[in-house]
Amino acid sequence: MRHNKKFNHLGRTADHRRALLANQAISLIMHKRITTTLAKAKELKKYVEPLITKAKEDSTNSRRVVFSYLQNKVAIKELFGPVAEKVGDRPGGYTRIIKLGFRQGDAAQICFIELVDFDPEMAKGETKKKTTRRSRRGGQKAAAEAPAAEAPAAEAPAAEEAPAAE
Repeated sequence: MRHNKKFNHLGRTADHRRALLANQAISLIMHKRITTTLAKAKELKKYVEPLITKAKEDSTNSRRVVFSYLQNKVAIKELFGPVAEKVGDRPGGYTRIIKLGFRQGDAAQICFIELVDFDPEMAKGETKKKTTRRSRRGGQKAAAEAPAAEAPAAEAPAAEEAPAAE
């Protein structure tokens, strides 16, 4: 019986699952966004968020603990550097999962998982202010028509002068 066993094994052995999550966590830290299946993304979220919380305190012990999970010096440097700076004041919820649809081959649900503070599109949307136009008469149409009206006028005298020169 599976009473109180809510752990998704992802169809893998324990070692394979541990390696998969470590590799995906490294990719997430390095690239800030990865595309994967929904089941893997949910498990990755449980795996990587405690590591990010641990990275907020930059000590030798916390670096060693995180290194025991990831085994990648470049990812550790990135995690304890820019990632820890961005999430320093955030109390949790460092990742976001956005569903993309279903994969063509096996109809698996695909999503991307990203670090919340590193999404440039979301940051643009929050800081962008909407400006309202006061006038209804378009100044842009008149400005666009004026150069168009001047261009034929400039060509007309040149056409008239050409026959006069003959």
